[in-house]
Amino acid sequence: MGSGKKKLIKHIVLIFVIAVILVSAGGAYLFWRAVYKNNINLPVKEASYLYIKTGSDYPAMLENLKENKLLRNQETFNWLALRKNLPNHIYPGRYEIKAGMNNDELIDMLRSGAQKPLNVTFNNIRTIKQLAGVIATQIEADSASIINYIYSDEFQQKYHLTRQEAPLLFLPNTYEFYWNTDAEAFVDRMQKEYKRFWDDEKKAKATKLKLTPVEVSIVASIVDKETNQNDEKPTIAGVYLNRLKKGWKLQADPTTVFAFYLENDSLLNRVYKKHTQMDSPYNTYVYKGLPPGPICLPSISGLNAVLNPKNHDYMYFVAKADGSGYHHFSKTYNEHLRYAREHYKALNNKK
Repeated sequence: MGSGKKKLIKHIVLIFVIAVILVSAGGAYLFWRAVYKNNINLPVKEASYLYIKTGSDYPAMLENLKENKLLRNQETFNWLALRKNLPNHIYPGRYEIKAGMNNDELIDMLRSGAQKPLNVTFNNIRTIKQLAGVIATQIEADSASIINYIYSDEFQQKYHLTRQEAPLLFLPNTYEFYWNTDAEAFVDRMQKEYKRFWDDEKKAKATKLKLTPVEVSIVASIVDKETNQNDEKPTIAGVYLNRLKKGWKLQADPTTVFAFYLENDSLLNRVYKKHTQMDSPYNTYVYKGLPPGPICLPSISGLNAVLNPKNHDYMYFVAKADGSGYHHFSKTYNEHLRYAREHYKALNNKK
């Protein structure tokens, strides 16, 4: 073989080797880009959330990623996702997508169902309908499913609460949930929190007051609607407990407001005598004893106020005329009338 042919062969081999190296390098780069390169379309140190609804499949999840513009390159994500069998491992939930994540990290997170929990908060709620509306903005369950479950026979049989008593099960607070919680799971969790609150010590306090936990909750709801001042709640609780002991009608304005709300779907700005004459089981001006259920979701501060009431002889109270949100307390009706006149005069001046 001539030297010229040898040189040609060496040249061809060299070119082939270089080509193989380039192809390998190119393939390695493409593999690295598909697996390890940052593929999240977010500014540095920011995060977003991918919500995968119950029943979603892989195409729906891809469309979700596309609509939210979370990926820089959807093709590389899809290439790796198919090879890691993600389409057969789609789990509902709320997933935290962080800036700097690569396809491998994102796919492993989704495959494992490692969703990010969230804080669900509710307070100052009057009715189950309002509760359902607030909760439905925070978890996957819609308001209709929550209402229907709470008002179902299954709920009443499982939790031994009437439709009117149902609100007392939900203690206003902030709780950690997974986003894809359904109505039944939400209620189950709330019942666990309710049972955790009602420990043996609190049950013993209720028994000492000759009240059941349900009755404590009803009184607490009235106390909550009488004042926003937590330090005053034990004193107001004491007034209502004194009235119950003496067999008086509670004559609580908030119960009249609630009765009016149930009838008219609106709140009273001021209670007049005509309102106190409404024929409703919630109107404690008409009916003696406690209403059939709480007039709001009783707060923990309200419950603790009833369980730890101030021991006093007050039978009356009325808001102070200074607008502070606090009240004057009285042992006699004549003393109460004097404070009441000051209160109504202030109301009239404000029109």
